[in-house]
Amino acid sequence: MASSDVLDRRVYAAGEVVFKEGDVGRRCAFLVTAGKVEISKKSASGVVTILGYITDGGIFGEMALVDNKPRMAMARAVDTTTVIIVTEATFEEKMRKTDPFIRALLSIFVRNIRETTDRLINN
Repeated sequence: MASSDVLDRRVYAAGEVVFKEGDVGRRCAFLVTAGKVEISKKSASGVVTILGYITDGGIFGEMALVDNKPRMAMARAVDTTTVIIVTEATFEEKMRKTDPFIRALLSIFVRNIRETTDRLINN
């Protein structure tokens, strides 16, 4: 097995923050294999809104892989949660095999999600 085939797993305790809104640096996404993660965002006025929950088989943090921008929300484990970390290298390898139209469409989707979420939270 090649080193790129090794899966990086991590366990987060209930209440542990996976990443904070605005975090930069680590380009990766997280695939939940067990547990539950809460995704929340703070408005400009400081009100926290829960955007949703990610459970087994769900993925979060993927937008940072696509556009390399700061995290748009906070992710926090609700229960003891196990994730597989999808690295930038793994993502880039898959994207190289993808049609350029699909790559561009993915970037547009991510931009639209960021803009729509900001509008909804701050209005």
